[in-house]
Amino acid sequence: MSITEETTQNHRPDAILARNRALFEPALHAAIDRLPAAVRPAVTYHFGHHDEYGAPTHTTSGKAIRPALVLLAAEAVGGTPAAAVPAAVAVELVHNFSLLHDDVMDGDTTRRHRPTAWTVFGANTAILAGNALLTLAMDVLAADGHGASRDGLRMLSSTVFDLVRGQQNDLDFERRWDVDLDECVRMAEDKTSALLGHACAVGATFGGGKDRVEPLREFGRSFGTAFQHIDDLLGIWGRPDITGKPIHSDLRSRKKSLPVVAALTSKTPSGNTLADLYLNDRELSEADIVRAAELVEAAGGRRWSQEQADTLLDRALDVLCSTDLAPRPAEELRALARFAVHRTH
Repeated sequence: MSITEETTQNHRPDAILARNRALFEPALHAAIDRLPAAVRPAVTYHFGHHDEYGAPTHTTSGKAIRPALVLLAAEAVGGTPAAAVPAAVAVELVHNFSLLHDDVMDGDTTRRHRPTAWTVFGANTAILAGNALLTLAMDVLAADGHGASRDGLRMLSSTVFDLVRGQQNDLDFERRWDVDLDECVRMAEDKTSALLGHACAVGATFGGGKDRVEPLREFGRSFGTAFQHIDDLLGIWGRPDITGKPIHSDLRSRKKSLPVVAALTSKTPSGNTLADLYLNDRELSEADIVRAAELVEAAGGRRWSQEQADTLLDRALDVLCSTDLAPRPAEELRALARFAVHRTH
């Protein structure tokens, strides 16, 4: 293999994620081992470390993009990834706290091609497991001797408040017929973009690059909103082998996702027909769900979300280009952003 070929291989998203996973995962396992025995089985099941009977499995616990962003941001500002491992672990714990609670609140029965933790261990145990992960995240940062730990704790607390606000708004939208597009975008920014922005910002903080914290936060937030647009597109049109959920899953639950709200507020004939179908208490048949997907596309919701994702990704990449960063980790941040936003391609 030539030097150029080797460099290209190393910049592949799967190689970047695998290398960074190897850096933070031992610390993640060590932290989880400290959890109370009452919730640990639900947590290790959720992460894919064990099956429902406690036997080890080889199931992956997601792509772990967020902790990779922490470690790469630390490197990009001239720090070492090892110094940012506690922050990476904390981010991954908070992300999974939110997933455990979201699955209960949304009634989702599958995640990562397996039954969700609450369907196996019960909703109460899943909620307590999520609470334990959030507490553990704070403890991991508080116990670390890094000079940025105090700032990291304050940053993470602020981000959790954003997550809570975003999730509450998402739940409120289920009961409302008058959701507008601007508030839907704000909800996505709180629920998804905030933690991705935090991952990049806290990485820069632990890497010693305080002057580059805000640009890296903006990078993470911009590509995070692009990521949510793609996630919402996958929630309607994604293949089950990619999403781990049935096709049209978001429409079955009448989710007010970004492309759906764009269609509902489009003032087009298709958008009006979608509103008549979607915004009522009648149970949707399979034919209704298929028709709803067609109407979202006809009203321009699918095209709008894809265009927004592309624009936001370009904005995120522009931020990286205009910030003084080490070349290799900066390129890997770009690669991960493209990978996350091009999941439908």
